[in-house]
Amino acid sequence: MSIRDWPEGERPREKLLALGAEALSDAELLAIFLRVGVAGRSAVDLARDLLTAFGGLRQLLEADQTRFCAERGLGSAKFVQLQATLELSKRHLAAQLARGNALTSPTLVRAYLATQLRHLGHEEFAALFLDTQHRVIRFESLFRGTLDSASVYPREVARRALELGAGAIIFAHNHPSGVAEPSDADRRITERLREALSLFEIRVLDHFVVGDGEVVSFAERGWI
Repeated sequence: MSIRDWPEGERPREKLLALGAEALSDAELLAIFLRVGVAGRSAVDLARDLLTAFGGLRQLLEADQTRFCAERGLGSAKFVQLQATLELSKRHLAAQLARGNALTSPTLVRAYLATQLRHLGHEEFAALFLDTQHRVIRFESLFRGTLDSASVYPREVARRALELGAGAIIFAHNHPSGVAEPSDADRRITERLREALSLFEIRVLDHFVVGDGEVVSFAERGWI
């Protein structure tokens, strides 16, 4: 049966308009993106098939072009459309964050950092540079690779903070393993950075560790 023949309240587009996007399942949201199904399968059926084939929504969204386009009902045009949609989402979060005080929007900060770091297959250490009013100046990746005391340079971080005129910093890095629990090395690095930046009266407000579906805050743990 075509989706057009479904009861109006069960059609994904009409359901979204009536109840909001948050009321839809992953399959229903994906069906709206797909727009049409394939022979013998509605867009919702196809969406369910794709979620099963990829192992979930995140895996589908983060698939490379070759893997994405190999599935029935997808292709280069859909891949381009999806990448544009994901980038728009990132820029929307960045624009929201730039308008206010980062400390008053912890959920938004978490979401933004997750979109920037969660999908990476390598460990990356980044920072949100903030002014004295805790408004975002810039997000930058600082170091890449396995993090230890030899791979993160407080002097370089301080130099960049001074160049940008930052008064505060929020650090973040990802754990490609998917486990967000901070390591002893993470805590040592953070303390070294705090000590170095305090010499320039630059505050470290938090350090987030991004895992698979979880983001851990040092500040919430009482470590900062």
